[in-house]
Amino acid sequence: MNLEHHQTAAHFKSLHTSTKPLALSNAWDVASAVITEAAGAPAVATTSAGVAWSLGIPDGDQLDRDRAIAVVANIVKAVKVPVTADIEGGFSTTLEGVGRTVHDILEAGAVGINMEDGARDPAEFAERLSAARKAAHEADRELFINARTDVFLAGVGTLEQQVAEVLARAQKYVEAGADGIFVPGAADAETVAALTAGISVPVNVMVGAGSLSVGELGRLGVSRVSLGSSIAQAAYAVAQRAAEELNTTGTYTAVAEAVDYGFLNGLFASSN
Repeated sequence: MNLEHHQTAAHFKSLHTSTKPLALSNAWDVASAVITEAAGAPAVATTSAGVAWSLGIPDGDQLDRDRAIAVVANIVKAVKVPVTADIEGGFSTTLEGVGRTVHDILEAGAVGINMEDGARDPAEFAERLSAARKAAHEADRELFINARTDVFLAGVGTLEQQVAEVLARAQKYVEAGADGIFVPGAADAETVAALTAGISVPVNVMVGAGSLSVGELGRLGVSRVSLGSSIAQAAYAVAQRAAEELNTTGTYTAVAEAVDYGFLNGLFASSN
């Protein structure tokens, strides 16, 4: 067993508590990861959407394994805090491929993964989770598997039916090896409380402008909150506004609040 990896993984797992939920702002490259760490984040999580966009690839199981893992490896090298990687459905159409992805993610130094069911059959996704857990076991490495279910994003059925479906999937996914359940789209206090009451492992929700605060979510039993791709989207919004402004009015107000050059450059000098 790699002692350093084991200690980092144990520390990452301990951060999942409703007393002080793990707040993840989600990075997509080394610069965003280093900035996140410098802001005091206890861990760095990647956003597969942000990583894909930065490489000129659309989100949604289009990103290839090698390029995604290369980004994760570079982030791990650049920060001192634990790193968890968004691997979408596992970057493979086969269970063996999912296992290879997990093996490579662990070799890159990550101690956690996000895997999503998306439009997959829950039973088939549970097999993917089992394959991921098996790969971590064979590598003799600890791995926090955060299983994402997209029931609320799909929006099928009544809210009551959606909650019931999430709870059923959560039980299946935990039995398959998941350490946490990620439920993007769960937003109101009553729904979130029902989920945390019915799920036996740490619950992760996605947040953004207008969401309940981290503290409020913690009081509802949430142990992890994620901004997902929204920071990457906001960063690209600045690029869009600046380009449009430059090419229309010829002014530059969109970049008035840019990160100081010296501060940003200094972050990389200290990491090398």
